[in-house]
Amino acid sequence: MILNFAKLFRCQRKVQGQICVSLRKFHQEVVQVTWEKPDFGWTKLNFDGSVRYKTGMGSIGGVLRNHKAEFILGYAESIGKTTSTIAELTALQRGIDLVLENGWYNVWFEGDEKRLLEIIANRIPIGSKEIQRQTGHINSILGELDNYKMTHIYREGNKTADTFAKLGHKLDKPCIWRCSPPKEVLRFVREDAEGKINERIRKKMS
Repeated sequence: MILNFAKLFRCQRKVQGQICVSLRKFHQEVVQVTWEKPDFGWTKLNFDGSVRYKTGMGSIGGVLRNHKAEFILGYAESIGKTTSTIAELTALQRGIDLVLENGWYNVWFEGDEKRLLEIIANRIPIGSKEIQRQTGHINSILGELDNYKMTHIYREGNKTADTFAKLGHKLDKPCIWRCSPPKEVLRFVREDAEGKINERIRKKMS
């Protein structure tokens, strides 16, 4: 009997490939992500920064909502060439400025860059001088609020702020929307208010 080694080798590779795919699936899990309303008397700010890979041009955006998940205010702005970290910080700082201008003093801040939120919350002096300058300034103006908290949410639950940030790339000047959001974000505002569950695939911790 003559063995066809080429055919046997192809079969082995096919089987090994199937095993690898199965192992990759085994080490993944589905995380359910949902935007949450703030408590009564609180205002929630979701913010985000966006940087285009090819050009390095950045923009920022954010959205403020009340305890009924009603849209209060949204903002977007192009900020020129920058880094993703600076864009995130600028988006948060602009949001805090608007919070103080409008007299909201119990505020829940939420973004999708977990490490950055930890740096701010724990006042960790790391990164470039510009990053340290901005985080220092943010912490100083946060002190003007009566109460605040800062949490991380996966990008799948931050779609409204993400859309505002991407909208900023198209703008020639900073824009603020009050009471009614632009059509580009209406769908996500509605889905957040309805408690839509978004799924995120992530690797399991071994």
